[in-house]
Amino acid sequence: MTPLRRIRRRAAGTSGAWPDHVLPLLRRVYAARGVADFAAARPRLVDLHTPDTLTGITEAARLLADAIAAGRRIVVVGDFDCDGATACAVAVRGLRMLGAREVLHAVPNRIVHGYGLSPGLVDELAALGPELLVTVDHGIACHAGIAAAKARGWQVLVTDHHLPGPTLPAADVIVDPNLPGDMFPSKTLAGVGVIFYVLLALRGVLRARGAFVDAGPDLRVLLDLVAVGTVADLVALDANNRALVAAGLQRLRAGQGCAGLQALARVAGREVSRLTAADIGYAIGPRLNAAGRLEDMSIGIECLLTDDAARARELAQLLDRINAERRGVQQTMVDEAEAALTGRALDSVVSAGDPAVVLFDPEWHPGVVGLVASKLKERLHRPVVAFAPAEPGSRQLRGSARSIPGFHIRDALAAVDAARPGLIGRFGGHAMAAGLSLDLDALADFEQAFRAHAAGALDAALLQAVIDSDGELAAHEFDHAHAQALRDGGPWGQAFPEPLFDGGFELLDVRCVGQRHLRLRLRVPERREPLDAIQFGGWEARPDTSRVHLAYRLAPDDYRGNGAVQLVVEHLEPA
Repeated sequence: MTPLRRIRRRAAGTSGAWPDHVLPLLRRVYAARGVADFAAARPRLVDLHTPDTLTGITEAARLLADAIAAGRRIVVVGDFDCDGATACAVAVRGLRMLGAREVLHAVPNRIVHGYGLSPGLVDELAALGPELLVTVDHGIACHAGIAAAKARGWQVLVTDHHLPGPTLPAADVIVDPNLPGDMFPSKTLAGVGVIFYVLLALRGVLRARGAFVDAGPDLRVLLDLVAVGTVADLVALDANNRALVAAGLQRLRAGQGCAGLQALARVAGREVSRLTAADIGYAIGPRLNAAGRLEDMSIGIECLLTDDAARARELAQLLDRINAERRGVQQTMVDEAEAALTGRALDSVVSAGDPAVVLFDPEWHPGVVGLVASKLKERLHRPVVAFAPAEPGSRQLRGSARSIPGFHIRDALAAVDAARPGLIGRFGGHAMAAGLSLDLDALADFEQAFRAHAAGALDAALLQAVIDSDGELAAHEFDHAHAQALRDGGPWGQAFPEPLFDGGFELLDVRCVGQRHLRLRLRVPERREPLDAIQFGGWEARPDTSRVHLAYRLAPDDYRGNGAVQLVVEHLEPA
């Protein structure tokens, strides 16, 4: 049990107008996240930012409207993660709803093509005869692929949300809220959010051209997919994204989600009527992502596009099996990564003050290095870059980087690239996650340059893991009403974290469940009934004291029912 490094207690003051049904605890949680009133806590679709301030969106809508009117063949090019898959499904479904007669889709294979629209993928797309390519969740860094598409006479529309480099690709139109000078208020749209906004603008142009006898198709039917892609991509849930995710979750809970998402929820053992953003992050998203990591994301996209419930169930079961395989590969790679850290225990990396970790194994799978980097980043609270061969035996490496708050990983790669031109092949990403390519011969130089940059940018405070707490719960707040209010008070996620509390408890009993999970029986002062708690994966670090201090989430215990609650333990140490 590693010591709890620090708990920051948030201010508990509230302000603004609140309906009586909003519990004081929930008001306190909202206030700690900078939310002053109920309208800000629960943003609605009517509160969405309008599309018109997105740079290039009017031109994109006109380009698409012209293509639809001329009957041109549109090929949507997706990406091999959950955001890219849902964005592809939203684009295909939305364009067909809006009158496009020929809409096809394609997605790169991680091993064969690498990331995004590459010249090799363009060569393969020629067989489809596209006249307009629409990239979703990528494109801003695909200079060579877009140039190859333009050389064939195709039009190219880029819809992306990643940070642009110093130059932009030669696409006909680019829509990306992170373009220089873009005035769209929310810079944290996921790729699926960007294409949804493009479809909103397209519907507006088609309305103005008299394409509909009424207001046109209801694009809200796509919000289940928008919600899943937004949550799974770990973009910040600002008010705009929370409105999109909340509306999508509402559709899913009402049984109105697409057949594929409903099937994925069920195969993951989740109750559709009670789905939360956490269920997307821990159950639905990983099963879609697994296809792009180990197999072919076209399986996941087909699952999202089919309207046949039986076919959706079949594909969801296949994705579930692929995800189980992915977990096994991931665990093996994490174990090997731990052993590879120069023979030292992982905790010694922290004690030695190493600012960053770079790892490579010639036997690793390039589709899983991002998960390895994420796991080690969580364990070490250090930026981690993990590399694998782009394909078996290749000297070209694919890397995934994961970071900690205060260290912008994409900017760090840009700094290394500026200091050592030509060292990195390609790179791109966000503040917390990025990808890159590298030649094996350059690995040692990259590690030296990256660690040197991290040493200059990271101080001791940033390297200290912090658990942010919403404080202690009173004895009367350990009940189902409060647990349900917290669960339903979201959507919670990146930059709008799920409520986490801390406090001391008397430990009555511990036991192992499911081979490695820790089940605890606790007593809290002034509460007659004991409390049940679970720490997933916590059995090996089980406590041997009579009192413990926990950081935990309060959740309804749907398995036991009858108003039961349990604590989901995030961190445990002796009191």
